[in-house]
Amino acid sequence: MQPNKASNTALSAAILVASLGYFVDIYDLLLFSIVRIPSLKSLGLSGTQLTDTGIMLLNTQMIGMLIGGILWGMLGDKKGRLSVLFGSIFLYSMANIANGLVHSVNAYAFWRFIAGLGLAGELGAGITLVAELMPKEKRGYATTIVASVGVSGAVVAYFIAQLFDWRTSFFIGGGLGLLLLLLRVGVAESGMFSESKEASNRGDFFALFRNKIQFVKYVRCIMIGIPLWFVVGVLITLSPEFGKVLRVQGEVSAGAAVAWCYGGIVIGDIAGGLISQWLKSRIKVVYLFLAMATLGITAYFTLYDLSLQHFYWLCGGIGLTVGYWVIFMTIATEQFGTNIRATVTTTVPNFVRGAVVPLTLLFQLLKGAFGGNIIHSGITVAIISLAIAFYALSRMKETFSKDLDYVEEF
Repeated sequence: MQPNKASNTALSAAILVASLGYFVDIYDLLLFSIVRIPSLKSLGLSGTQLTDTGIMLLNTQMIGMLIGGILWGMLGDKKGRLSVLFGSIFLYSMANIANGLVHSVNAYAFWRFIAGLGLAGELGAGITLVAELMPKEKRGYATTIVASVGVSGAVVAYFIAQLFDWRTSFFIGGGLGLLLLLLRVGVAESGMFSESKEASNRGDFFALFRNKIQFVKYVRCIMIGIPLWFVVGVLITLSPEFGKVLRVQGEVSAGAAVAWCYGGIVIGDIAGGLISQWLKSRIKVVYLFLAMATLGITAYFTLYDLSLQHFYWLCGGIGLTVGYWVIFMTIATEQFGTNIRATVTTTVPNFVRGAVVPLTLLFQLLKGAFGGNIIHSGITVAIISLAIAFYALSRMKETFSKDLDYVEEF
């Protein structure tokens, strides 16, 4: 294959669309958690229904993301990165608008599932496209821009939800996505993909499971991201409950905790990407963040009687310590050949997000075993999550400046 080359205009357009697409992606993904209670109350639910139905809707969305991750990933390797990038943006934008029109729980569940399907594709396609267009020595800068712009969507979602009704908040997200599609002019397909169309096993997700070496490498990519979603899915999502046990001086808002956490993740993603370029290493940077995450999680469980503002600062700090999402995604992209790269890059983050389900189930199980003590159960799940990530990282090969212009042999 010939080295992939892209004009500055095409590269800039790809980075812009991938970044803004991920921005709207994260906006929608976190908006539901932020507007869960007011939206369900407006549908006539109350009391424990708010929690039980909210969990059901969240799980429905995650199922959609798991299924969508596989479908979009395979399509990205078979039909191209651009088809997935724009197709996923269109689907989750329409689902966003539809979410603002629902008047029943069943309709809400259906459109959260469709939103999950759409949300599963954009990030993997965007990161793959940008990584393949960029010169190998500089692709870390591009993926850093994509991730840092994207995760800031969570912060914007919080402020939008404070200013507007929950239905209007969904309409805004959908409208932003549809406007984004107008920017598709000038975005070029990856030359690496175009040159790999004759490769075997293109987009064959199940080929990853038929080859032991590839399967183990794939699982390791997933494992190093587990602590990030433990923090977001357990510590931050359940921050009101933890706040009471930790005797935080004030009522903790889950929405505010999410905004502070993702603000920290934005800073972490930018810093991680730049440090990676400076050290010329992805693995060393993830080790650094996992070490900081260990300290941050320890602080979360041991600092009692904080003021509400100091607790939010802690949420921001712990978000910073797990702000290695961009490096995690870049590692997954760089581990595999062109004929399976989009499949891997799209499915890996969705399986990490889906890990929230077993993590929360384990948390609940341990809470019962510890007599309802959420601190002890949280610490146990944290230790398991960090141990899994450290172990997987210790077995991974460095991918900085790796040539991506090759196909995977199964």
